[in-house]
Formats: sequence, C-alpha cells, structure tokens
Amino acid sequence: MAAYDYDLITLGAGSGGVRASRLAGGFGAKVAVIEEDRAGGTCVLRGCVPKKLMVYGGHFAHDVADAAGYGWQVGDISHDWAAMIAAKNTELDRLHGIYMSLLNNAGCTVINGRGRLIDAHTVEVNGQHLTAERILIAVGGWPFVPDVPGAELCITSNEALELGQRPARIVIVGSGFIAVEFAGIFNAFGSEVHQLYRADQILRGFDEDVRETLNAEMTKKGIHLHPGCLPERIEKTVDGLRVHLSNGSTLDADQVMYATGRAPNTADLGLEAAGVSMNAKGALTVDQWSKTSLDSVYAIGDVTDRINLTPVAIAEGHAFAETIYNHNPMSVDHDDVPSAVFSQPPVGTVGLTEAEAAAKYGDIDVYVAGFRPMKYTLTENPERGLQKLIADAASGRVVGAHMVGVDAPEIIQGVGIAVRMGATKADFDRTMGIHPTAAEEFVTMRSKRPPVAKAAE
Repeated sequence: MAAYDYDLITLGAGSGGVRASRLAGGFGAKVAVIEEDRAGGTCVLRGCVPKKLMVYGGHFAHDVADAAGYGWQVGDISHDWAAMIAAKNTELDRLHGIYMSLLNNAGCTVINGRGRLIDAHTVEVNGQHLTAERILIAVGGWPFVPDVPGAELCITSNEALELGQRPARIVIVGSGFIAVEFAGIFNAFGSEVHQLYRADQILRGFDEDVRETLNAEMTKKGIHLHPGCLPERIEKTVDGLRVHLSNGSTLDADQVMYATGRAPNTADLGLEAAGVSMNAKGALTVDQWSKTSLDSVYAIGDVTDRINLTPVAIAEGHAFAETIYNHNPMSVDHDDVPSAVFSQPPVGTVGLTEAEAAAKYGDIDVYVAGFRPMKYTLTENPERGLQKLIADAASGRVVGAHMVGVDAPEIIQGVGIAVRMGATKADFDRTMGIHPTAAEEFVTMRSKRPPVAKAAE
C-alpha cells in the first residue's frame, strides 16, 4: 500500500468538514484540515448564526412598539448598530474558538490556506504538496452576483453582516430566503427597504400559501416588493447609489445587496484536472455515500448542492466518518428535511408543498388555518400567520406541514418528527393540543379545504 502523509485531508472547516474531520480523528485517522478563512464556515461566520442574532436584535423594536398594548410606557429609544456588530463579532470569535478546540482535541492538523487538488491523492497548499489516502471536499458555497454593470459597487450577505453603519436606504436583489431574511432585518432596524426580483412572487419552491402569506406580511411591515423587476445597471452618486431598473424607473440607495443565490465554491480547486465530475452549476456529483467520480475523493455539504442546510452538511460529514473510519456504513436520507426561513414573520416547513404532493399522490387532503398570534391581541400589530397540513388522501399520511408566524421554526421541528415517522392526519387529530398556543392549530384543524380552492403553484 502506498504511504501517504495523512489518512484524510479535508478541504474546508465549516460545520460539515469539522464534524467529519473530528470524528475521523477520534476513530484513529490521521487528519489534516485546510481552511483559507477561519474555522466555522458559512453558518458560523457568514450565515445562520450572525443573521439570526441580527433578527433577534430587530425584534426588540417590534416588542417595544407592542409593549404599549400591555400598559408599558416606553420613552425614547435608540439603537447602536456598531455596538451590535461588535457584540456579534465577539460571539463569532467564541464559536470559532470552539471549532478549533474540537479539531485540536481530535488530533487534527489545521492548515490555513486554500487547498488545490493535484491528483486523486495530492493536495497543494501554500506551495507544499500533501498526500492522503482520501480527500474530503467541504468548501461550501459562495454568493453569486450576476454580471450587471456596476455590480462591483454592491454587497452580498457576507458584507451585510459586517457593515459599520446601518444603511438608511437599501435595495435587495433576489427573492429567496436570504433576500427575504435581510429585507426583514434592515426593515426592523428602520431602513427603507426595496426588494427586487425576476419572479412574480417571493420564495420560489416554497408552498404557494406560504409565499402569499409572507408576501402580505412583509408588505404590511413597509417593505417595498418589486416583482418582475431587476437592476439593469448601478451607478455611484454623490450621496450613494442609483439603481436603474428594467421597468425604466430608478431607485436611490445607500447600499445595494445582491442575494441572488449561492454557487458551489469550487473555482480553482483543481477538481476538473484531477478528474472529479461536476454538474453545470459547479457542484460535485456524489453517490449515496458522498463519493465523487474518484474513489479517493468525497464531498459533503453545500458544495454538492443537495440540500444546502447546516444540519444536512453535519449529517453528511457524520455519515462519511462513520462509514469510512468506524466501519459503520451510514448514508443520509434527504427526504422530509425540516427547514426554516428567519423572515419576519418566520417560516417553518417540512415535507412536500401542495403542488408537489398533488403531483406525487394525485388525491390529497389540505387543511389550512389562518391566525393572529395571541401575543398581539392587546396590541395594534396586524401580523397574521398561517398553518397548513397536506395529507395523502388514500393513506391519510401527512406529507407536508407548513407554518408562517411567531415561533414557526421551533414548532415545525417537533412536527417534523411526526412527518418523518409517517404520522397520519388521524394521529394528529388524536393528539391533545396545548392551549392557548399557536402550535395547537396543527392538531385541531378538522375541515378540509375544498378541492376547487386549492392553490396552483
């Protein structure tokens, strides 16, 4: 057998790469982890964690406004954006330290730099060649910005999390979850927000009732939605940026943020030269064991463009380490994965949309409930929510559950267990609700929506 420097070299120290590497190290493998930035990856450094901290920060403004309905007399308040960013960065430093400790305690060697494949067993980093029996690609994704004149003047979600001051006016381009989340964040802190997108509705791929409900609630909060409209060019002005739109109008802003999707971070990794197959998007094609077209090269997480969620990357990394280094074959089931959008109000979802369920099962039963959160009963807050269950009519199995509203992600996590276990609508009906909560709606909905009223997606 050929002698290698390492049993495993992992490219990328995000959530998936760290899980795979530290478990492999714990199982006795000699592991090197190559990371060009800091350990933590998209979720910890540029995504889930800092973004949700800012969502929390924005909610305080809403809570103060709602407090008057409960008798609180609140005086003038102000917000220190720079202080929030500093506090957020302190927390990210702490999490980075935890990730480094996990790797170090597992005996992994951490190398700072961008690794590049030379062949099926060799990686180049900082001018040095390192060899390994196996190589794991876990470099994640990176924001995609279209080739629009003036795009170099714009920011992405990466920079939005580091702004030294809050923009009074911001234009956000995109209709996906990152776009709607940041629209809610900046709006909550008091920015004038305009969101532009090619589609006729936000959140393509989500259930149509969810899309319509969130659209209405974002509009209520004063976010300006511009469907079917995109920037044609962006130019610098004396006091900011001017966006020339496809409908012939213009918008002036202090910042323009592109949230038009993320692409696998595979550029200049030497993958094609090494013989690793990728699809048209640059994502690595893998089998159920996360193996690429080369037997010695594996890939997990966003770089494979399967389901781009942190818990999925972690599960894939865990399965890889168990399979290869603990002789315990495991693969990840990508069906019925719960997910959330931390919009305002938030979205939680698991399973199929109504359109997907109709296409798969034909005859389905749909249950929908609209509600006003009890928290807002004594306030002037007009926010409303939605809960929806979709069942296969033949078996009664619940195949989709969706929610828009306060605590939706927390609630859907529990509902996701039931959906994964194959619970039927009758199982939901037999479950006692917790009163008074929004969650109880999922076990008290009894009236099917008439088929003629079903939404077409």
